Amino acid sequence: MPQLADRLTELAADGQPITFPALGLAPDTVASQAGDVAAGPFAPYLAEAVADAYNRSDAQWQPAATALPEGLAAQHSVLHLTASMDALLHSPAAAKALGKPLTAALLDGLPDRIEAAPLLAAARLEGAVRLAVAEAVTPFKLWQALEDVPTDGPEDFLERLPRLLGLTLDRWAGEDTLADTVRTLLQQLTHDEATDVDAMFELGCDLLRRALSSQDIGTVTTHLVQARHQFETAAQAEEARHDALTYAAVCDAILAFGRADAAAINHAADQIADTLDQRQAWIHRTHQPEWLQPRRSAEIAWHHLVLQLRAAATTLQDDAWMDAWQALDTVLAAYSAARTVRPLAGDTGQGLALLVQPAIEDGFLRQQAFLAQLRRAAQETAQHAARDFDAATAHTLLTAIETAAQREMSSASSSNAADDGSDDDDPGGAVLARLQRLAPTLLLQLKDQALGIASTLDDQQLRVLEGFAHDSDVARLKATDPLIVPKLDQLMAELSAHPSFTGEVRQTFSVLVEQTLLFLKSRSDITRTNLLGSTKKGEPPLFDYRRKPEGDRKPVEADLQRDFHQWLQKGPLHNVVLVEPVDVGMGRADVMAHFGALRYLTEIKQDATDNDPQYLERRYLTQAAEYSITNAPFGQLLVLDLTPKNDTQGNLRVDEVAWTTAHRPRGATTDRAVVVGIVAGNRTTPSAYSRK
Repeated sequence: MPQLADRLTELAADGQPITFPALGLAPDTVASQAGDVAAGPFAPYLAEAVADAYNRSDAQWQPAATALPEGLAAQHSVLHLTASMDALLHSPAAAKALGKPLTAALLDGLPDRIEAAPLLAAARLEGAVRLAVAEAVTPFKLWQALEDVPTDGPEDFLERLPRLLGLTLDRWAGEDTLADTVRTLLQQLTHDEATDVDAMFELGCDLLRRALSSQDIGTVTTHLVQARHQFETAAQAEEARHDALTYAAVCDAILAFGRADAAAINHAADQIADTLDQRQAWIHRTHQPEWLQPRRSAEIAWHHLVLQLRAAATTLQDDAWMDAWQALDTVLAAYSAARTVRPLAGDTGQGLALLVQPAIEDGFLRQQAFLAQLRRAAQETAQHAARDFDAATAHTLLTAIETAAQREMSSASSSNAADDGSDDDDPGGAVLARLQRLAPTLLLQLKDQALGIASTLDDQQLRVLEGFAHDSDVARLKATDPLIVPKLDQLMAELSAHPSFTGEVRQTFSVLVEQTLLFLKSRSDITRTNLLGSTKKGEPPLFDYRRKPEGDRKPVEADLQRDFHQWLQKGPLHNVVLVEPVDVGMGRADVMAHFGALRYLTEIKQDATDNDPQYLERRYLTQAAEYSITNAPFGQLLVLDLTPKNDTQGNLRVDEVAWTTAHRPRGATTDRAVVVGIVAGNRTTPSAYSRK
């Protein structure tokens, strides 16, 4: 009997189009063998023939085509399965006709496949996602499968998961229940070494999309700052993440345009150009799946928009224009693009317009000569009919400017009335609006404190502070040095041996441990500039509890407690870290980190006798572990090491001052896991150790 596999091989070897008629086999012969072929190495060739049959509406081969999904369910090769899906998805007719049985074949038994063949399971899930995104099938079966996807499965499966989850958000961000599920999965994946960078990037894209579709300026700027944070974190955590660097620069450029900072826009535009060039070189002549092309196209679209914003910002700041028509065209293009560009799937552009368009309107109000030119251009349309001038956008912009001017006059009148003794219904509203536009990073970091700061500063001073806040936000992400990263990996591996180190506990405690390691690293540098806090003019400098005392003031554990608490408050845990009131009243040096119902206590001690780990554990571990008896069995112990430092002893390295240990009280059945860290005190400068 003629063999279908042999004929497919012959056609492929001869370079002929692979179609059912070209096989020269009877339809019933093909149908009887199609299932077995689909499960083997010739599945992509068969899929190509099936796609051709549906493209030609050749009904006689339908029985053979319908055998393909069942055969693919038994496919054991990732490459053959992926190539088969590529061939089928090239034919919308084939994808639509076979979408339902294909989805069932790909998703049925997926949890078992994840454990047994993780790469194959990832390819199956990818195929189901692509079918649903292409609208070849209703997405409900896929959504159900996503709800059951584990985030603690094999690494080979998890590595492919963030991009697939990002693709679902690209397509169904408006489906609140699904979107929340996917965001939760991505948040969980940010705490896994195999997936953290990709998950951060996808969360950043989601935040950027939400910013673009938001309806108020506060939400727009908040989401943009948070998106930039995710992109910067991803870029710092992994080499050659040019996509993350590009999107971080995009966020910077949009925020900078909102506060009319031309220098920042230029810097962001230059960075986008550089990173896109580097990315192109990085992926040159490497295989790139076709279905990922839209994300790379979005990078180019963002680059074009940022170039338009850069040109518009420069034009609006010029005192004179050699070619006023060209200047108007430049600004009108940016004004229009803010509402029409769609670099990310699922966004409406509304949020971008809320930030960009008012900045252009304000620029015209400041430049009365340019405003006069706009009025003339909008009125004398016959004078420039041959220029292809965007008269519709010009009229829209002019109307918005006049509305803004009237609003300013009304606001000024209200302000004068308030000065005469009338009540102000919203005293902080104007200040908050300034912060949202000019200093969103500062607002996100300091919250209510930023309102008080902004009320005493002019716009330029506020822009300067925003620059400092931005630089600080980016700088604390650069924790990828050769000591911290391996040490954090080691601690996570040791904590993972504890049966309770799963789910939300793993996510939250891991973040606290990471911040503690960064604190220990920072305090290992014996420079006063890295201590948090400040002093007012005329006051003595901050007391450095790490240095060998030179006067009557002696370091105590409360100094370490205060420093550690302030460090956490200035970082990503600023909204969850609390000092227990009893600690303040009774002088105990403890820091409690609250994550909803979960809480972790960091016990602070000082010791001038010994800094040996076994000694410290014998003396303080029981007390540190005791605080976890009513919550998750995890905590921290920080010890201020006040032992004498001399030529023979010296100081420990950063990767030697932290470790994990466990304590089980007598009669208990559960270990209490504790991360221990040492902050060296009683120190002198390194030059003091040199022998004379």
